[in-house]
Amino acid sequence: MKKWIIAVVVLVALAIGGYVVAGPYLTIRGISNAIEQRDTGKLQRYVDFPALRVNLKAQVNDYVVRQAGSQMQSSLFGAIVVGVLGNVTGAGVDTLVTPLGVAALLQGDNAWKRATGDTVGGDTWGPPSPAKPLADTHGRYESLSRFTATTRLQDGRELVFVLSRQGLRWRLTNIILPTGQAPG
Repeated sequence: MKKWIIAVVVLVALAIGGYVVAGPYLTIRGISNAIEQRDTGKLQRYVDFPALRVNLKAQVNDYVVRQAGSQMQSSLFGAIVVGVLGNVTGAGVDTLVTPLGVAALLQGDNAWKRATGDTVGGDTWGPPSPAKPLADTHGRYESLSRFTATTRLQDGRELVFVLSRQGLRWRLTNIILPTGQAPG
């Protein structure tokens, strides 16, 4: 009887461990499928929108401050302009990084693809070609609770998707935006 209990415990532990290890890949696949199907409800299962908003706002604000330069920031007028720009970009991130904001972006993508003829089979009335932002990603574990998936943009710069483990689930918590010029 003891051997069976030990065997069951080991099997359960292996199953949970396997699920945790495969979790980031399952999450990336789930995000890709949700985007292809334009299903924002499904996307909510895989994206931690509050954490993603905080992280993207920090990156955008940092970019605005760096672009303004020290001379702009040292003057009163420049500091006001930088502050206003920070608030405007923060509001933009707050609006777009929500399930409804993503749905609106996907609708815009739909309209753009139809207008440019980027549809399945080239038929104007056909469905738009599916969006595949996570195609050809390369992932790696950075720790037991952090996984990054990197994809190369058309201009050669890299976009990094950061997944964090929350209990047994993995969720997208950050997107590290490309900075600077494309290599080349």
